[in-house]
Amino acid sequence: LRPENAPKLLTTLEQKLEASREDVVALQRDLDDVRREAMLDPLTKIFNRHYFDEGLAKALASANESKTPLSLMLLDIDNFKHFNDTWGHQTGDQVLRLVAMTLKSNIKGKDMAARYGGEEFAAILPETDLKGAAIVADNIRKAIQSKELLKRSTSEKLGRITASFGIAAFRPGDTPSSLIERTDRCLYAAKHAGRNRVISEAELKSDGTAAA
Repeated sequence: LRPENAPKLLTTLEQKLEASREDVVALQRDLDDVRREAMLDPLTKIFNRHYFDEGLAKALASANESKTPLSLMLLDIDNFKHFNDTWGHQTGDQVLRLVAMTLKSNIKGKDMAARYGGEEFAAILPETDLKGAAIVADNIRKAIQSKELLKRSTSEKLGRITASFGIAAFRPGDTPSSLIERTDRCLYAAKHAGRNRVISEAELKSDGTAAA
Protein backbone atom coordinates (compact mmCIF):
# COMPACT_ATOMS: atom_id res chain seq x y z
CA LEU A 1 0.00 0.00 0.00
CA ARG A 2 1.52 3.27 -1.14
CA PRO A 3 1.08 6.18 1.32
CA GLU A 4 -0.54 8.41 -1.30
CA ASN A 5 -3.30 5.79 -1.79
CA ALA A 6 -4.23 5.54 1.91
CA PRO A 7 -6.78 8.42 1.97
CA LYS A 8 -8.56 7.02 -1.09
CA LEU A 9 -8.67 3.50 0.43
CA LEU A 10 -9.93 4.92 3.72
CA THR A 11 -12.70 6.76 1.92
CA THR A 12 -13.71 3.58 0.07
CA LEU A 13 -13.82 1.59 3.31
CA GLU A 14 -15.89 4.29 5.00
CA GLN A 15 -18.32 4.26 2.07
CA LYS A 16 -18.64 0.46 2.26
CA LEU A 17 -19.17 0.62 6.01
CA GLU A 18 -21.86 3.29 5.60
CA ALA A 19 -23.55 1.19 2.90
CA SER A 20 -23.46 -1.82 5.23
CA ARG A 21 -25.06 0.24 8.00
CA GLU A 22 -27.80 1.35 5.61
CA ASP A 23 -28.37 -2.29 4.58
CA VAL A 24 -28.72 -3.31 8.24
CA VAL A 25 -31.19 -0.48 8.90
CA ALA A 26 -33.19 -1.44 5.81
CA LEU A 27 -33.24 -5.12 6.84
CA GLN A 28 -34.35 -4.17 10.36
CA ARG A 29 -37.12 -2.01 8.89
CA ASP A 30 -38.25 -4.88 6.64
CA LEU A 31 -38.21 -7.26 9.61
CA ASP A 32 -40.29 -4.84 11.68
CA ASP A 33 -42.78 -4.55 8.81
CA VAL A 34 -43.05 -8.35 8.52
CA ARG A 35 -43.58 -8.68 12.28
CA ARG A 36 -46.24 -5.95 12.23
CA GLU A 37 -48.03 -7.57 9.28
CA ALA A 38 -47.99 -10.93 11.09
CA MET A 39 -49.87 -9.34 14.00
CA LEU A 40 -52.60 -7.78 11.87
CA ASP A 41 -55.75 -9.07 10.24
CA PRO A 42 -55.18 -8.51 6.49
CA LEU A 43 -58.67 -7.10 5.83
CA THR A 44 -59.33 -4.82 8.80
CA LYS A 45 -55.73 -3.91 9.75
CA ILE A 46 -56.42 -4.40 13.46
CA PHE A 47 -54.82 -7.20 15.51
CA ASN A 48 -55.58 -10.76 14.42
CA ARG A 49 -56.86 -13.67 16.53
CA HIS A 50 -53.39 -15.08 17.18
CA TYR A 51 -52.10 -11.79 18.55
CA PHE A 52 -55.34 -11.33 20.55
CA ASP A 53 -54.78 -14.71 22.22
CA GLU A 54 -51.24 -13.70 23.18
CA GLY A 55 -52.39 -10.26 24.34
CA LEU A 56 -55.18 -11.64 26.52
CA ALA A 57 -52.84 -14.10 28.25
CA LYS A 58 -50.39 -11.27 29.00
CA ALA A 59 -53.17 -8.92 30.15
CA LEU A 60 -54.56 -11.56 32.54
CA ALA A 61 -51.11 -12.23 34.00
CA SER A 62 -50.57 -8.50 34.50
CA ALA A 63 -54.01 -7.96 36.11
CA ASN A 64 -53.41 -10.91 38.42
CA GLU A 65 -50.01 -9.61 39.47
CA SER A 66 -50.99 -5.95 39.90
CA LYS A 67 -54.50 -6.67 41.31
CA THR A 68 -55.96 -4.15 38.86
CA PRO A 69 -59.26 -4.57 36.98
CA LEU A 70 -59.46 -5.94 33.46
CA SER A 71 -62.48 -6.33 31.21
CA LEU A 72 -63.06 -8.19 27.97
CA MET A 73 -65.50 -7.11 25.27
CA LEU A 74 -66.84 -9.22 22.41
CA LEU A 75 -69.01 -7.73 19.70
CA ASP A 76 -70.80 -9.30 16.78
CA ILE A 77 -72.30 -7.48 13.79
CA ASP A 78 -76.04 -8.11 13.74
CA ASN A 79 -77.51 -10.00 10.76
CA PHE A 80 -74.20 -9.81 8.91
CA LYS A 81 -74.79 -12.94 6.84
CA HIS A 82 -78.03 -11.49 5.47
CA PHE A 83 -76.25 -8.20 4.70
CA ASN A 84 -73.43 -10.06 2.95
CA ASP A 85 -75.84 -12.20 0.92
CA THR A 86 -77.88 -9.13 -0.08
CA TRP A 87 -75.12 -6.70 -1.02
CA GLY A 88 -72.15 -8.95 -1.80
CA HIS A 89 -68.84 -9.75 -0.16
CA GLN A 90 -67.05 -6.55 -1.23
CA THR A 91 -69.65 -4.44 0.55
CA GLY A 92 -69.51 -6.87 3.47
CA ASP A 93 -65.74 -6.32 3.65
CA GLN A 94 -66.37 -2.58 3.68
CA VAL A 95 -68.64 -3.06 6.72
CA LEU A 96 -66.01 -5.16 8.52
CA ARG A 97 -63.39 -2.44 7.96
CA LEU A 98 -65.82 0.23 9.18
CA VAL A 99 -66.60 -1.65 12.40
CA ALA A 100 -62.90 -2.34 13.00
CA MET A 101 -62.04 1.34 12.53
CA THR A 102 -64.90 2.41 14.83
CA LEU A 103 -63.80 -0.06 17.51
CA LYS A 104 -60.16 1.00 17.32
CA SER A 105 -60.95 4.73 17.41
CA ASN A 106 -63.12 4.39 20.52
CA ILE A 107 -60.55 2.67 22.74
CA LYS A 108 -57.25 4.08 23.99
CA GLY A 109 -54.03 3.58 25.90
CA LYS A 110 -53.27 -0.06 26.68
CA ASP A 111 -56.57 -1.28 25.21
CA MET A 112 -56.32 -3.75 22.33
CA ALA A 113 -58.80 -4.16 19.46
CA ALA A 114 -58.77 -7.38 17.45
CA ARG A 115 -60.76 -9.28 14.86
CA TYR A 116 -61.84 -12.37 16.75
CA GLY A 117 -63.21 -14.22 13.72
CA GLY A 118 -65.69 -13.65 10.89
CA GLU A 119 -67.93 -10.73 11.88
CA GLU A 120 -66.91 -10.94 15.55
CA PHE A 121 -64.48 -8.50 17.17
CA ALA A 122 -62.87 -8.23 20.59
CA ALA A 123 -61.34 -5.59 22.82
CA ILE A 124 -59.10 -6.19 25.83
CA LEU A 125 -59.55 -3.35 28.33
CA PRO A 126 -56.83 -3.32 31.03
CA GLU A 127 -57.41 -1.17 34.13
CA THR A 128 -61.12 -0.98 33.27
CA ASP A 129 -63.86 -2.36 35.52
CA LEU A 130 -67.21 -3.74 34.34
CA LYS A 131 -69.03 -0.41 34.66
CA GLY A 132 -66.33 1.39 32.67
CA ALA A 133 -66.33 -1.34 30.02
CA ALA A 134 -70.11 -1.02 29.66
CA ILE A 135 -69.72 2.71 28.94
CA VAL A 136 -67.00 2.05 26.35
CA ALA A 137 -69.09 -0.69 24.70
CA ASP A 138 -72.21 1.48 24.52
CA ASN A 139 -70.23 4.34 22.98
CA ILE A 140 -68.96 1.94 20.29
CA ARG A 141 -72.48 0.54 19.77
CA LYS A 142 -73.88 4.05 19.22
CA ALA A 143 -70.99 5.01 16.92
CA ILE A 144 -71.58 1.93 14.73
CA GLN A 145 -75.33 2.53 14.60
CA SER A 146 -74.86 6.19 13.66
CA LYS A 147 -73.01 5.48 10.43
CA GLU A 148 -75.10 5.36 7.25
CA LEU A 149 -73.64 2.94 4.74
CA LEU A 150 -73.12 3.68 1.06
CA LYS A 151 -72.21 1.18 -1.61
CA ARG A 152 -68.90 2.50 -2.95
CA SER A 153 -69.44 1.47 -6.56
CA THR A 154 -72.91 3.08 -6.91
CA SER A 155 -73.27 5.41 -3.87
CA GLU A 156 -76.49 3.52 -3.15
CA LYS A 157 -77.72 3.92 0.44
CA LEU A 158 -77.63 0.63 2.30
CA GLY A 159 -79.07 1.81 5.61
CA ARG A 160 -77.36 1.25 8.95
CA ILE A 161 -75.83 -1.68 10.75
CA THR A 162 -75.89 -2.55 14.43
CA ALA A 163 -73.84 -4.76 16.71
CA SER A 164 -74.40 -6.73 19.91
CA PHE A 165 -71.92 -6.66 22.79
CA GLY A 166 -70.99 -8.91 25.70
CA ILE A 167 -68.62 -7.83 28.48
CA ALA A 168 -67.13 -9.62 31.45
CA ALA A 169 -64.53 -8.71 34.06
CA PHE A 170 -61.44 -10.61 35.18
CA ARG A 171 -61.77 -12.66 38.35
CA PRO A 172 -58.83 -14.14 40.29
CA GLY A 173 -58.08 -17.57 38.89
CA ASP A 174 -59.47 -16.75 35.44
CA THR A 175 -57.83 -18.29 32.40
CA PRO A 176 -58.22 -16.78 28.93
CA SER A 177 -60.78 -19.47 28.07
CA SER A 178 -62.87 -18.93 31.23
CA LEU A 179 -63.03 -15.16 30.68
CA ILE A 180 -63.85 -15.60 26.99
CA GLU A 181 -66.57 -18.12 27.86
CA ARG A 182 -68.31 -15.71 30.28
CA THR A 183 -68.01 -12.84 27.80
CA ASP A 184 -69.41 -15.03 25.02
CA ARG A 185 -72.43 -15.94 27.19
CA CYS A 186 -73.12 -12.21 27.60
CA LEU A 187 -72.84 -11.69 23.84
CA TYR A 188 -75.26 -14.58 23.23
CA ALA A 189 -77.69 -13.03 25.75
CA ALA A 190 -77.47 -9.67 23.92
CA LYS A 191 -78.36 -11.42 20.65
CA HIS A 192 -81.17 -13.36 22.31
CA ALA A 193 -82.58 -10.19 23.91
CA GLY A 194 -83.05 -8.49 20.54
CA ARG A 195 -79.59 -7.41 19.33
CA ASN A 196 -78.08 -3.90 19.20
CA ARG A 197 -77.39 -3.84 22.93
CA VAL A 198 -74.69 -4.31 25.55
CA ILE A 199 -75.04 -7.07 28.15
CA SER A 200 -72.55 -7.38 30.99
CA GLU A 201 -72.15 -10.39 33.24
CA ALA A 202 -73.72 -8.33 36.04
CA GLU A 203 -76.99 -8.45 34.09
CA LEU A 204 -76.84 -12.17 33.31
CA LYS A 205 -79.21 -14.57 35.04
CA SER A 206 -78.22 -18.12 35.96
CA ASP A 207 -79.95 -19.50 32.86
CA GLY A 208 -77.73 -17.38 30.61
CA THR A 209 -80.40 -14.85 29.65
CA ALA A 210 -80.33 -11.14 30.40
CA ALA A 211 -82.20 -9.78 33.38
CA ALA A 212 -85.26 -7.79 32.34
